[in-house]
Amino acid sequence: MANGQSQRPEEEERLAVSLGLDPHRLPLHIAIIMDGNRRWAEHRGLSAGEGHRAGAESLRDVVRFCGELGIPFLTVYAFSTENWKRPEDEVQALMHLLVEYLAREVDELDANGVRVRAIGRLAELPAAAQLALAAAEDRTAGNGHLTLTLALNYGGRAELVDAARRLAADAAAGRLYPQAIDEETLSQCLYAGDIPDPDLLIRPAGEFRVSNFLLWQIAYAEFWVTPVLWPDFRRQHLTEGLLEYQRRERRFGGRTKC
Repeated sequence: MANGQSQRPEEEERLAVSLGLDPHRLPLHIAIIMDGNRRWAEHRGLSAGEGHRAGAESLRDVVRFCGELGIPFLTVYAFSTENWKRPEDEVQALMHLLVEYLAREVDELDANGVRVRAIGRLAELPAAAQLALAAAEDRTAGNGHLTLTLALNYGGRAELVDAARRLAADAAAGRLYPQAIDEETLSQCLYAGDIPDPDLLIRPAGEFRVSNFLLWQIAYAEFWVTPVLWPDFRRQHLTEGLLEYQRRERRFGGRTKC
């Protein structure tokens, strides 16, 4: 699906079957913590920026593959609220790469029915990054095959704080009774409250932590950790994660199989 329109459902099903996957038990929403770029670069004597650039190639392949399988939602952790503490040249390289990635990929994303969204405290990003995101979101707003959500200047705790502020403002203005606040109300106040919670959370680079990512949304997600560094991560590794996901019996606090 490198060019042209999205695959037809029967093509998606054939691809899944050819990989040993049950096409009827694929996750609706995959979330990925794109970890390992700096370690990948260090192992090769390269700069952190070159590691992030290599990681962008992995993202391209994973987005294409999710589209080919017909997975409707993919959310990736691209830049956290804590990442501002990194060296200034690395942060600048990441922001330049974001603008470059969106400019380079938007034609293919749009042709393949991918909708681009961003979540996080986006107003704190550099102006060029904000403009590039807005342009990509506007260009792809009508697409519905795959929603690619980029978590940028994102933190799970910050998201919950921002949701609490929205609820408090509504309550103070008399638009909301505190007693009426429930899980659904809070969910709707999150950055992308209209997107279903992730079914599968993938963490490359062998780390066993969630790193402040989608803290509310991953309450019942399945975790899959791989030692593969993100710049080396490709569709065959995602297939491994999907096969493991399908081997599990999902339970949502009970014994009912889903």
